[in-house]
Amino acid sequence: MPFEPLTHEPAVDPAQAREIARDVVVIPNLGVGLVPNIGVIGGSHSVLVVDTGLGPRNAGKVLAFAAEHARGRRLYLTTTHFHPEHAFGAQVFEDEATYLVNSAQAADLVHKGPGYLEMFRGLGTPVARALDGVGLATPDVVYDDVYDLDLGGRVVRMEATGRAHSKGDQVVTVPDAGVLFTGDLVETGQFSIFPWFPPYDTDVSGRRWIEVLDRLAATGPDLVVPGHGDVSGRRILTDVREYLELLRDETWKRRDSALPEETIAAEVEALMIERHPEWEGRDWIAKGVGCFCADHSGHEAAGAGEAAEGATA
Repeated sequence: MPFEPLTHEPAVDPAQAREIARDVVVIPNLGVGLVPNIGVIGGSHSVLVVDTGLGPRNAGKVLAFAAEHARGRRLYLTTTHFHPEHAFGAQVFEDEATYLVNSAQAADLVHKGPGYLEMFRGLGTPVARALDGVGLATPDVVYDDVYDLDLGGRVVRMEATGRAHSKGDQVVTVPDAGVLFTGDLVETGQFSIFPWFPPYDTDVSGRRWIEVLDRLAATGPDLVVPGHGDVSGRRILTDVREYLELLRDETWKRRDSALPEETIAAEVEALMIERHPEWEGRDWIAKGVGCFCADHSGHEAAGAGEAAEGATA
């Protein structure tokens, strides 16, 4: 089991919602495990909800809040990636909203959704209770790379980033408000979440994650809504990228010395905790080391291929 069982209710609390820009509302996770930050973005004729919370009951609360906020405007739903606390409430929206995701995320839902549902049900009674009655929803609209959604006087851009935290990661940008929703590409106040669960799931790529954060930082958003943790300024994109770069460098340095992965993980974990003693989610460091060890092998293979090409050029 990749996580410790939860003893608390992973409950979304719409009463804590706050407006961070004109008609851009965030229902914050308030540091509660397996509760994401949820967005409600409005235009003149439509409203987009970003992420659902874990399971039908949480999603029902989000839908009720969004419907009240919409006041008759059309509802849309999107999810930043397929993981349960972000997407496993979409069924509640089926008759009320149009559900849009990128094609890689749609494939994740089909191929990995059932396995993640089973895994998360083993995370304790509160989580299993939240997931009671879950059925994995089928998106109404599937796009490949970029989808611009006109909400009326406001166009919101959904963009598939490519493989990073998951294969189907998606960011949501509100250009006129300078707001970026990142899902779990970014967290505030905790170590980056690496869903590195071999042999069941090895799609996370630390190397590509760093590249994605570089691209996102270059867009210069004013506000960043992370998957979990406080809404932040654009600096959080650089902070997370720098952490991932340090994790990569310290892992690869030890990997080059042919140390056992367990030793690498222990040494790197101690170093990361020393660097960020206030951050939560320390268990994710070793998962990140495992991912970067695998990425290191791919890096070596790519480097060998490039050298061979150079020799024959």
